[in-house]
Amino acid sequence: MVAGLVTVLVPELDRCHHLRGTDRSPVWGESNPLIRMGSLIALVTLALFPFGPWGPVGSPARPARIVSTFPSATETLFALGAGDRVVGVSNYCRYPPAVLSLPKVGTYVKPDPEKIALLRPDLVILERSTTLPDRLSALGIPYAEVKVGSLNEIYSMVVDIGRAVGLPDQAATLNHDIQSRLAVIQAQTQGQSHPTVLVILGRTPGELTNLVAVGPGSYLAELVEIAGGKNALTKTPVPYPRISLETVVRLNPDIILDASMMNQAGESMAGLEEGLRKPWLAHHELSAVRNGMVFGLTSESLVTPGPRVVEAVELLRARIHGKGQQP
Repeated sequence: MVAGLVTVLVPELDRCHHLRGTDRSPVWGESNPLIRMGSLIALVTLALFPFGPWGPVGSPARPARIVSTFPSATETLFALGAGDRVVGVSNYCRYPPAVLSLPKVGTYVKPDPEKIALLRPDLVILERSTTLPDRLSALGIPYAEVKVGSLNEIYSMVVDIGRAVGLPDQAATLNHDIQSRLAVIQAQTQGQSHPTVLVILGRTPGELTNLVAVGPGSYLAELVEIAGGKNALTKTPVPYPRISLETVVRLNPDIILDASMMNQAGESMAGLEEGLRKPWLAHHELSAVRNGMVFGLTSESLVTPGPRVVEAVELLRARIHGKGQQP
């Protein structure tokens, strides 16, 4: 839980809007509403922000020194081909590996404006909910604000960042690639069963207490549906509710995916995934346990809305429609 809810999931609990979207449109080919909606959002964004959602200080058309303050923006910058211009990132940024050696400018919740200023950036990428813009304006540092918390907001973020760094064509290409690949994945699951899936994002290490699950209307609920599953939690208004083991037993999901601990450098992925499964295996009253359908997930792609969303959906699909493990 330390890595899953403190490092990447400050991103999800302290800033849970990062995984909070409400649009759960299906993906289905070029004519699918999701693809059309992604394109519409891009057009609306261009209409509302013809010069980009920038701060009051102008940024160069092609900034050469960029600071990113959260993982989704960092991954997007590298996916667009602007990684060589990134000079600083947040403490939570760990992908791609090139960012590990870059200077850190603080946490997502509290970026350090002084550390940012020392890097002499000509553009800082911010998540729209932060309070940093006033400080950056006072320091004369240009910034662009973006928002990401749902699948459609990923597409908007790519457009905004692409324009901010002078790569609008690359942004359009990246969005089309993501949309097309998701369409293919969902097409492959159309004729299959859609089992109920419970995704756990946090819990007490080694115990099945203080469970934090994926609720309806959330980003990860969207991904579960695209991957061919049905979110087991449907009767709560909270995107990421705390639930009890008794609730899990009552729901009795077909599949349990425990993503409460993200993989860290030097750790064995197989060992960590098995450790995530272990506390569940004593509960044979759960169908998922009896059928070997409890899995540990450790990829940060699951909790970082951005260009790796296809990787996240493919990982979910492999567990939802793959073979079970020995209970």
